[in-house]
Amino acid sequence: RSYDVVEYTEDDFLVFGKESAGIPEKLLEEHWDACIRIPMRPGARSLNLSSAAAIVAYEAMRQIGFPGLDSSGHWHEG
Repeated sequence: RSYDVVEYTEDDFLVFGKESAGIPEKLLEEHWDACIRIPMRPGARSLNLSSAAAIVAYEAMRQIGFPGLDSSGHWHEG
């Protein structure tokens, strides 16, 4: 499934693999129903780990309403 069609909850946790090796195959097999993907161009190797984590974490937080974050902007004269 694509990361953007998942319905995230506050009880979810995200697991990312190493850039060089990904997530171990055994872990993927054991939790295949919970695995998600970020769509990629054919032939592309992978996204930078921090970029991938930011994409998925932001979507999850967006869906649950950005708990604990201030969504209003404030201009401070300095």
